[in-house]
Amino acid sequence: MASWRFLVGLAASCGWSASAAMLPPIEQWTTSNGALVVFVAAPEIPMLDVRVVFAAGSARDGEHPGVAELVSALLEEGTRELPADQFHAALEATGAQLGASSLRDMAWLSLRTLSAPAQRTSALGLLAQVLHAPRFVAVDFERQRQRQLSGLRQDLESPGTLARQAFLAALYGEHPYGRPSAGTLASVAALSLAETEAFYAQYYVAHNATIAIVGALSRDEARASAEILSAALAAGVPAPPLPPAPTARKSAPQHVAFDATQSHLLVGQIGIARDDPDYFALLLGNHVLGGNGVVSLLFEEIRERRGLSYGVESHFEPMTLPGPFVASLQTRGEQLDEASALLRAQITAFVEHGPTPAALEDARRNLIGAFPLRIENNSKILENIAAIGFFKLPLDYLGRYVARLEAVTLEEVRAALQRHLKPAAMTVVSVGRATAPKPAAAR
Repeated sequence: MASWRFLVGLAASCGWSASAAMLPPIEQWTTSNGALVVFVAAPEIPMLDVRVVFAAGSARDGEHPGVAELVSALLEEGTRELPADQFHAALEATGAQLGASSLRDMAWLSLRTLSAPAQRTSALGLLAQVLHAPRFVAVDFERQRQRQLSGLRQDLESPGTLARQAFLAALYGEHPYGRPSAGTLASVAALSLAETEAFYAQYYVAHNATIAIVGALSRDEARASAEILSAALAAGVPAPPLPPAPTARKSAPQHVAFDATQSHLLVGQIGIARDDPDYFALLLGNHVLGGNGVVSLLFEEIRERRGLSYGVESHFEPMTLPGPFVASLQTRGEQLDEASALLRAQITAFVEHGPTPAALEDARRNLIGAFPLRIENNSKILENIAAIGFFKLPLDYLGRYVARLEAVTLEEVRAALQRHLKPAAMTVVSVGRATAPKPAAAR
């Protein structure tokens, strides 16, 4: 019998719609000390991929901006008993790979290893050691802090990064989503080793964890693997709810002076959370507007017809709370006012009228045709099921993905756009040589 991975590949190459029958079932349970587990058996290759996710991103920094990112970096420094060189030598001996990263909502450790019992046991044991007793020592702390400070200094020379930071600050104000994920030069310089230890102790706990597992394991083997990792953690409690996101509010256009040939422009507002019922309608609508690369409406109108930008795009960033909707472009400074006015006018018209039936169908076929690529290998499946567990999405989310896209009507897309996007109140931020874009004319 052909494997599901072969069928997915065949669907992608032939343009068939992926069906639920092609997808591996997602199983879910809770470990003995409270960690959520999501598991997909993938017996085709003898590999195991694991991601342990915590609600421990920069939105949890509190009074110590930058601490979440610093903690994530320290988790690759080894364990209390094994410094980084010895720890990574032990990993290499098993053929395993370990990584750590963080975003605004979440932070995670990931492991890839052979699924054979000997290698699996050794690699899981090393990951469990990191979870149980990460290496928070002064010399490693200072090295990682200096690395983070170096990155922040580089950010000051990046107009794209400055535009992004100014945009989020304008949208969210003092809300945790509005702060730089890596902190500031002042906040990171003030961080202490004790604060990183306290952050880890509070948030890297079983009741705040999702363990995603994909690989050539039986359910019993997956359960045993999850218990090894979960047992390494204190039980703890879930992270408290984040403060509500602010409501969209109109603000004057903001400009950050920066000596660069190209000006960066961001236009947008607070959008939707990851579990919003309009997710698929807005995914389709935005794909027409600016999410489909060189065949999107914004690219056609701004780049192809008028040559005002080399590229332009738009997207939603749904998170635990409503994340931003943003349309962005780069243009020459002397064209910034014109490009800004046109971008806002295109968004306004699109929200008012919605996509044409033909454009919507093209977007639908494009997203459905691309779906098999989202689950074409174990790493991508792992990323998807980790998100399903973390955001508490239904276990049939992947299985019904195509059906959900197929079911969305043109009227639902138009209604969702008008319900969520308010062009007249959108935030406009630019970085470059030109003056700030002028407010849009009254319509």
